[in-house]
Amino acid sequence: MAAKKDYYEVLGVEKTASEEEVKKAFRKLAKKYHPDMNSGDKEAENKFKEVNEAYEVIGDKEKRAKYDQFGHTAFDPNGYGGGGFSDFGDFTGNFGGFGDIFETFFGGEGGFGFSTSRRARNTGPQRGKDIRYDIDINFEDAAFGIKRDIRINRNEACEDCKGTGAKSGSGIETCKKCGGTGEIRYTQNSAFGRIVNVRVCDDCRGEGTVIKNPCPTCGGKGTLRKNRKITVEIPAGVDNGSILTLRGEGEPGLRGGSNGDLYIYIRVKPHKMFKRDGIDLYCEIPIGFVTATLGGTIKVPTLEGDSPYKISEGTETGTTFKIRGKGIQSLKGRNKGDLYFSVNIQTPKKLTDKQKEALKNYADLIGEGYDESDKTFFGKVKDAFGK
Repeated sequence: MAAKKDYYEVLGVEKTASEEEVKKAFRKLAKKYHPDMNSGDKEAENKFKEVNEAYEVIGDKEKRAKYDQFGHTAFDPNGYGGGGFSDFGDFTGNFGGFGDIFETFFGGEGGFGFSTSRRARNTGPQRGKDIRYDIDINFEDAAFGIKRDIRINRNEACEDCKGTGAKSGSGIETCKKCGGTGEIRYTQNSAFGRIVNVRVCDDCRGEGTVIKNPCPTCGGKGTLRKNRKITVEIPAGVDNGSILTLRGEGEPGLRGGSNGDLYIYIRVKPHKMFKRDGIDLYCEIPIGFVTATLGGTIKVPTLEGDSPYKISEGTETGTTFKIRGKGIQSLKGRNKGDLYFSVNIQTPKKLTDKQKEALKNYADLIGEGYDESDKTFFGKVKDAFGK
């Protein structure tokens, strides 16, 4: 696993940066890498999450102080968080004294503060988890925007206990065994002197509080799993791979922490006629032989209905035209794309004898002639190359 980047480096600030400078740097980067501004860009999405993670720590006074002292290990659930040493595994668990020797030589309580606890306690506010939801929409809905109701499964605060986990009227009590610290400290004498051991309180499981009368509705968890309907407003201009962010609609935070976010990943169904490139549209339109020859006004299909367009005489197959403002609305709403269409001249088929005679007369008039044995383009190619 790759080592985490320095949070200050991620935000692009010095360690001496003020709170305002940190906040300013975060806002700038969050805007730069926001999923709504970088649809389908996986690297930008990862950068966005990395910036958020860094700000969660550097933007909080207490967390920043811990980070400055111990670095990433301050928030590692498998490390010590406060001592800066790594876990000694079976040495501390089975012998119960390898870490205690360090406690003795480096001063114990009042010294370097080495802790023999197996893992760091996290009793502060904790942000809730994010939720991902994939949604399929039609091409037209992506172009004009639409409101859609979706249903997600998520944990929500229990209404009966208000998320405390305690039965109404009973409340939460400070753990008597650890005095609210979440840790049990005990000393023992050895050949090396007085040894101090620290372990997680087994009564409160490191929380520092206990619930004597759990809420019967949620069983003391404080949350319930619910299926919730949420109305999502999809703006005009989204494209396949766009990501919409609904702040606070994710899983609930713990101990007063903020809720996670809901990320809506959009998949746009292809259109039968139009192809999209950014905010521009492309399509191919068949036109008659006479119209291509003499010119005239044709009806061009757009997402808003047919639009008249005048074709000049002598138009050839493959010629491309542009209609301004008939493309897709930009996601920011500042401008609209264009519609590009190319024409495909249709050769008349199943002509009547009268129509055939008229074409023969036309060929005679322009000196082209008509040969029953030479009806195709490939026949002319053979004549031209003598094959």
